[in-house]
Amino acid sequence: MAVFAQTSSSAEVHREAAPPLAVGPAALMVGLKLAVHLLTSVHRYGYFRDELYFLDCARHLDWGYVDTAPLIAVYAKLALLMGGSLPALRILPALAGATLIVLTMFIARQLGGGRFAQALAGVCALVCPAILGVDVILSMNALNAFDPLFWMGAISVLIAIMKSGNSRLWLWFGVLAGLGLENKHSTLFFGFAVLVGVLLTPLRRELMKPWIWLGGVIALLIFLPNLIWQAQHHYPTLEDLENVRRMGKNVVLGPAAFLWAQILSLHPILLPVWIAGLVSFFRHRQTRILGWIFAVFFIIIFIAKAKDYYLYPIYPMLLAGGAAAIERWFVMRPALDRRTIPKAEIIAVIVLLGVPIDLLALPALSPAQYVAYTQALHLAPPKTEVAHTGPLPQIFGDQFGWQELVKQVADAYWSLQPEVRARTGIVGNNYGEAGALHLFGPRYGLPWAISAHQNHFFWGPPDFHGDNLIVLQWSSRRVERYCQSGEILAEHHHPWGMEEENGPIILCRGLKQSLSEIWPRLKLWN
Repeated sequence: MAVFAQTSSSAEVHREAAPPLAVGPAALMVGLKLAVHLLTSVHRYGYFRDELYFLDCARHLDWGYVDTAPLIAVYAKLALLMGGSLPALRILPALAGATLIVLTMFIARQLGGGRFAQALAGVCALVCPAILGVDVILSMNALNAFDPLFWMGAISVLIAIMKSGNSRLWLWFGVLAGLGLENKHSTLFFGFAVLVGVLLTPLRRELMKPWIWLGGVIALLIFLPNLIWQAQHHYPTLEDLENVRRMGKNVVLGPAAFLWAQILSLHPILLPVWIAGLVSFFRHRQTRILGWIFAVFFIIIFIAKAKDYYLYPIYPMLLAGGAAAIERWFVMRPALDRRTIPKAEIIAVIVLLGVPIDLLALPALSPAQYVAYTQALHLAPPKTEVAHTGPLPQIFGDQFGWQELVKQVADAYWSLQPEVRARTGIVGNNYGEAGALHLFGPRYGLPWAISAHQNHFFWGPPDFHGDNLIVLQWSSRRVERYCQSGEILAEHHHPWGMEEENGPIILCRGLKQSLSEIWPRLKLWN
């Protein structure tokens, strides 16, 4: 049974009839997906650090930001319009994840997969810990629930081009690629991998036609506003990335550790599926480009020493390809009928074995239960940043302590004498602190927080003419540099939060220079 057939002996392109869409299984898995996230993502834990920042970005909509493409602010703006609550934020990645399940099943169908292949692909996308973790929060990093939608949408269009020979579909590929670039700059690497795949396969004949080039122009035009913003601001994203590289912020894994991280993050039970997909892609001439896209992208991410989870958005096509390949394997071996290898039981085993590790990707357990669970499994998730310390993985630790921190800052602020308080501002050392102060501070009557971290630098300096600052995470050396004296007003500590946030809340008395004068030196891009 071929993956799909295409001949062009004449102008006519002959295609195999597409299998029917497995609507029932798709609806069931979408419902389960949404239920899982709505029941776990909005009750036990709080706002993630990045989510607090994105709400600030949404208050300053622009065509670019220091450390992210502009669409993430649009998503946060939608959440703000719905009230800015945690459920309003978290429903967006949950819906994106539910859509990805359907898209993964659709790609399996495009690859010739019938009802079983589509159901298997959907179940794999449902239980995959890497995908579950991506859909837990609204994030800008590689943990971005919208990346796979644009990338797999582009892959679906690419498959349609190969099946139908309709080169005009490159225009839609360009639309998805352009939106993907406005969503996350790593789409550049994905696009490069696609280009290499085109050059290495018979699809390079498309380069002789205008449509692939017009698709590229469309992608560029959609991406152009962000490029203009970058140029106008002297390419801050490149500066930010260089700062991250120079300071050695990220954990760099060797080849074996990098590969093991992929296997563990996608769940070992799914390894045979996505490996089957990769092998199947390379075995069949029609789909070899998909294998090259994955291989090239994998090599790019590894050589760039990027975090291992930058690969997550590209795996759904391997899961879809693997599911279709497994179904073909059954079809080509009639002796292995339903009674010999029950297909329903295969799906059930994947679900049952998937749940124990899935609990590591979801905020389903209390912090104490989570720590005890990882210790019992001897399977604590590895850290991705060198400086990360704390009892929980960063994705969860960064959801604790923000409201408590703002409450302590408010108590310190209102403990000051009125004449001192009137001339005192509040500084968040990072965008998480600033975002928390902006979100929770108004309920305590706090002034709008000051920060020079990431894009906050472009939003300042504020109209502040006081001479005192309440500061967080400032060293004694920094206090001495900018202030006449410093006084510790309180000590913040949260047992489940990030250790870097545990420290003194300091009153910096008597600024030696105005805030506008010291603003360039407060800039922090990392």
